[in-house]
Amino acid sequence: MTTSTSTEPLDVLVVGAGYAGLYQLDKLRKLGHKVHVFESADGLGGVWYWNCYPGARTDSLGPMYQFGAEELWRDWNFSELYPTWSEVRDYFHYMDQKLDLSKDISFGTEVKAARFDEDQRRWSVEVLDKSTGQTRTVLTRHLVLCTGFGSKPYTPDFPGLDTFEGEAYHTARWPQDREVPLAGRRIGVIGNGASGVQVMQESAKVAEHVTLFQRTPMFALPMRQKPMSDEENARDKDTYAERMSARLNHFGGLDFDFIPRSALDDSDEERRATYERLWAEGGFKPWLGTYNDMFFNSETNRTFYEFWREKTRARINKPELWELLAPTEPPHPWGVKRPSLEQNYYDLFNQDNVGIVDLRSNAIERITPKGVRTADGVEHELDLLVFATGFDAVSGGITAIDIYNAKGESFADTWKHGVHTALGTATAGFPNLMFVYGPQSPSAFCNGPTAAEAQGQWVVEFIDHLQKNNLTRVEATPEAEQRWQEQIDEIAAPALFSEAKSWYMGANIPGKKVQLLMYPGGLPAYLANVHESAANGYPEFALA
Repeated sequence: MTTSTSTEPLDVLVVGAGYAGLYQLDKLRKLGHKVHVFESADGLGGVWYWNCYPGARTDSLGPMYQFGAEELWRDWNFSELYPTWSEVRDYFHYMDQKLDLSKDISFGTEVKAARFDEDQRRWSVEVLDKSTGQTRTVLTRHLVLCTGFGSKPYTPDFPGLDTFEGEAYHTARWPQDREVPLAGRRIGVIGNGASGVQVMQESAKVAEHVTLFQRTPMFALPMRQKPMSDEENARDKDTYAERMSARLNHFGGLDFDFIPRSALDDSDEERRATYERLWAEGGFKPWLGTYNDMFFNSETNRTFYEFWREKTRARINKPELWELLAPTEPPHPWGVKRPSLEQNYYDLFNQDNVGIVDLRSNAIERITPKGVRTADGVEHELDLLVFATGFDAVSGGITAIDIYNAKGESFADTWKHGVHTALGTATAGFPNLMFVYGPQSPSAFCNGPTAAEAQGQWVVEFIDHLQKNNLTRVEATPEAEQRWQEQIDEIAAPALFSEAKSWYMGANIPGKKVQLLMYPGGLPAYLANVHESAANGYPEFALA
């Protein structure tokens, strides 16, 4: 392995070429700053480079799953209401053509480590060219991490995993260079989040047999997928400008928001009619377009769970599966774990070639050469094993980089007992380092492109302010971190999120502190906080 040093420092080094990273590149470059993006994948898209497993598609409407600039959306059409991974990739390539992004991106280049030099007030960043094995050091004034909430896949440490003789893949690391056959195979899917649901829907069409290994039932919602003709897209675009603007004023960064009253303010008939309307519209409408106390009031929450259970059980012809898929008593409040969108997921379990194993009562004992052996002694023989087991979400992509400040303190260590940030964008002790779409920002509670633009624009303006005023050092203060944590705790205290073991809380990763990883006040409240900071001269930060 050889090393070299790039001699001319950057103004900004960005990690990640997904929505957030590309927004930083485009906007900072237009302001005249020297910016470069390093991306470990071989192409654009961030998570949408890696997401190519069977059935992978967005769970946000295509019109909203893009940037808000008319120069981009005017000439772009998705062919389905919820685009496939390949169409989202095509959208990134389209953006590249429009904005000429790739000339300032190093693909196949992993950011391995970073050290802050207090004398020079710069970061020294070690990057690895994965194709050659060569490393080099790049100097930059500012380091902006845009690693997203799903960049570090998590696979549980099952005994015997390395002995399995079939094919085994995590959905987030599906083979890029070939198609993995599903037809006629015995397939096991561990996990039933979004990727598990989507793989199940595709596999059950053609597999000899598919077995879902389920720990907790998924409370999925109807996707209401449909093709979009050019004519429909053209008519829809008459509404784009208004909808793109409105999403900045809505909790989830989408073009709809919560109903501004409690479910208990309506009569049973009125509430039922509302639920029926939201159900018919589908998508995330029943989740983020419902009554505004859904995640704060247990009684309200139960009213929708019972509605959801009724709708779901009606599709399952085997009553013996009801308690596994739509139980009488929910294991956690509805919607406090991210719901998936489904097209025919619950209908699959009526098929003879689909089975389910309840891991709460019958845990995986070990992976064997032939498949999966469960606690009851049964060996489930498999040709293909799919890990839909999620991520070390939100913070994992950041702590995976070996980051040290000038005192020799590790970033991973400072978050070892829980993340702490000022305004969800920086951490005390680590100067000139910011993150977009990361911990304690709206991130996973918000539509990705909206958050990348909204929080990203504030970061762009902050860095531009620092550069133009020759402020060479910026660091979040501990006092600002404490105030931000207090605000998060105050908002989250009456909410129901803590009643579920979810990746929202970091509870899926052994040893990770259980805490709400996102800002729970919604996008408008978050933007009000950061804009107030800018108006007051960024008092949450020590500037030099």
